This record gives sequence, structure tokens and C-alpha cells, in this order.
Amino acid sequence: MQIMQTAARKAGRKLSRDFGEVEHLQVARKGPADFVSAADRKSEEVIHEILAEGRPGYGFLMEERGEVAGTDRTHRWIVDPLDGTLNFLHGMPHFAISIALEREGEIVAGLVYNPANDEMFHAEKGRGAWVNDRRLRVAGRTELHETVIATGTPFFGKKGHARFLKELHQVMPNVAGVRRYGAASLDLAWVAAGRFDAFWERDLKAWDIAAGLILVREAGGYIGELDGGKDVLNTGNIVAGNEAILTKLTAKLQAAA
Repeated sequence: MQIMQTAARKAGRKLSRDFGEVEHLQVARKGPADFVSAADRKSEEVIHEILAEGRPGYGFLMEERGEVAGTDRTHRWIVDPLDGTLNFLHGMPHFAISIALEREGEIVAGLVYNPANDEMFHAEKGRGAWVNDRRLRVAGRTELHETVIATGTPFFGKKGHARFLKELHQVMPNVAGVRRYGAASLDLAWVAAGRFDAFWERDLKAWDIAAGLILVREAGGYIGELDGGKDVLNTGNIVAGNEAILTKLTAKLQAAA
């Protein structure tokens, strides 16, 4: 965890400096999207360098580099160097670095770090979930009508719009509110912190959710696969919350099929 936090903070400092330049890039001829892509790559390079040095031989699954096999086939880092790219691009301080450690197919450690407000969500198997030095616990609400639920909407060019609208139609009348903040790793961290009561989204990548899985579980929450499968890390169809809300929310979502 110390190595993971060192990597996240160093990459976060670079992202913070780049974030400060975003407003000046809105009129740049090259375009802000190119700049953000460069910031993403720089963040990933920093994280890769520190993790590879700290744990030689571990493999990687990274958003930019993809799968990088290591000599140690039992361990793999799963990294998203900049989750919430669109927020970053528009000068919104809601983005994160996500790092998880997978051991023999199980996520055993994870962190989600938002450098804009210096919140470091972190968890290790059997040791609880934390934000900075404060212990986390999922919200205790058990009735859907009391809950605030987070989700992610399919972006332009992505499949699943019609299905999402059906799911939203099932959920919205039964909850206090639905939020779309644009960074799945932080959505899951906020479920762990009790800020959101639950979260659902489809077709996410492993690097979007790997760290969030252990954060929610170590905060006393549960993770489900929207279609009833077992391999949420690979399907990316995730629902998360406390046991009661997860069960009720899943039933509503499945009714939209």
C-alpha cells in the first residue's frame, strides 16, 4: 500500500499541475483533448515506473498500455491513471487515479486518489477501508426511497443507450435521487464512504472498478453482477451497495431487461 500511495501521489502532483492549465487550453489550436491524452500517458508512466521498481516481476493491466505480462504470474497491478477524463478536460475537479493489486485472481488491495482535493481512499483485504486516516463504512439505509444512487450514462458512440434508459425509468421513481458524476472509481469510493447508497453501471473496464471493488467490500458493502454472473471484473456490469439496497436495486434493474 505504501508503494501504491507513493505512485498515486507522485502521478497526482503531475495531474494537478496539468489540471491548472486546462482552462487555458480551451482555445488552444492543438485542442485540449490532445493535452489530456498526454496528461493521461504521463500519469501512467509515473505509476508504472514506481510500481515496477517496487515490485519487480509483477504484471500490469493498464488503460493505455493494456496487458503487460510479468515474470510473477500470480500478481498483477490494475491501473487507471486518469479516471474522469471528461471532467478533467472541462476543468471539473472530480477525477482520480485508481490502482489495484490482484493476487491469484483476487483483488487484495486498492486505492482511489483524487488529487484535486487530496482524498486518498484505500483498502487492503481484511484491514478495512479508509479515506486518508478515517475509517469508512457503507450507508445503512435499507429503503430505496431514502437512497441516492450513482450511475454512469453511456457516452457518445457507446452501446447500451436504450437499455440504460429502461433501467433509469425503473430506478428513478423509487429513489430519492440519481447522480452521474463521471468517474466510476470515485463512485465506488463514495459508496464505500456512505456518500452514495449504491452504484450501477454496465460495460466498464477492469481498471475502472478493480480498486473500488475492495473499497466497497472492506467498508461492509456488497458487489453484484447485473446479469447474475460471478465475474464482474471482466463483464464490467456492476452494482454495489449494502446488502439490502443491492438486492432491491438489482431487482429493479433486472426488471428493465
